[in-house]
Amino acid sequence: ALTCPTPSPQELEEARRWEGARDVRPLDGNVRRWGGLLLPNNPPYNTGAFRFELTFSPNHPLEPPCATLRTPIYHPSVDLEGRVCQPLTTQVHWEPTTRAIQGGHRGDRGTVQGGSCPSDPAAPAVLQDLLLQLDSPDPQRLLRPDVARELQERPEEFRRRAEEHTRLHAEPRPDP
Repeated sequence: ALTCPTPSPQELEEARRWEGARDVRPLDGNVRRWGGLLLPNNPPYNTGAFRFELTFSPNHPLEPPCATLRTPIYHPSVDLEGRVCQPLTTQVHWEPTTRAIQGGHRGDRGTVQGGSCPSDPAAPAVLQDLLLQLDSPDPQRLLRPDVARELQERPEEFRRRAEEHTRLHAEPRPDP
């Protein structure tokens, strides 16, 4: 099997074009560490932007990357260190064909330049999965049981706290 120890430039380009994030780029010139701003669509998080870091394994794409939120967020699936409960990036669910961003842009024939990684446009995408998770908190994917319990039992209180937390900690959203 063909392995590419680093994400391809094409993969980074796809992530940069995706409307769910801004400012996606390698951190400190390291192509195995990407940073950027995630832009949730739904309340209570859609008033802010959340800085993320995506770290690719030296064995990419055979091992999943790790997504961390650098901006504090009040969410059942994100712990206080910014670690995210993301089943997609566990060894059990990971497919080497999964991209950081799912391809399939019109006009992009998905051609594979000589020696670059094969792409599977149907593969779920790590950043899209992360954004979906922020937009629709899943009580099954939890790292903070207290927050998950509040979401299920006292949704109004959860929403109020999450909105307040977003107002205090999230970065301002960039202009569209």
